Amino acid sequence: MRSLSPEEAALWERVTATITPLSRDAKPAVPPRPIAAPVAVAPVPVAPPRLVKGRVPPPRPVTAAPLRRATIHGNLDGHWERRLKTGNVPVDRTVDLHGHNLERAYDALDQALERAVALGDRVILLITGHHRPGEPPIQRGKIRAAVHDWLAVSRHAERIAAVRSAHRRHGGGGSLYLILRR
Repeated sequence: MRSLSPEEAALWERVTATITPLSRDAKPAVPPRPIAAPVAVAPVPVAPPRLVKGRVPPPRPVTAAPLRRATIHGNLDGHWERRLKTGNVPVDRTVDLHGHNLERAYDALDQALERAVALGDRVILLITGHHRPGEPPIQRGKIRAAVHDWLAVSRHAERIAAVRSAHRRHGGGGSLYLILRR
């Protein structure tokens, strides 16, 4: 750990002089030290973020209109909930993300959502695979862990009514139902 420069130490003293303790015990008042003239500190250059292969791509630009986010607890009526719980729901489209890396899986999901919205599909079965614990260097379940974040920032997020775990006959814990709005 490095020590503070004289300019940083002076700035830190100014900050700590403005702090009110949370304790109710009375503390002896210490008169603040006279404040010296502000010292100009050159800004530290910050490198722009860079994409690393295998990382989640940055979210796409969002429009100014408020978006409905895809959530696990979307608004579905009891009829839908019963059908999903028993697996008695017709699947309009199946998207299998097995064998994809994170970047390709994100693109495949985005393209499948685009086609489903264009064709008026209502239920998508998204096969992500089960999360299986593993020790490094084997890391498992990355796609499954990232899917909900991807759906929340997707350009189609406002079209997703709900996300639910799939029934055993449709893959159970390794799959999700995406219910789209009409």
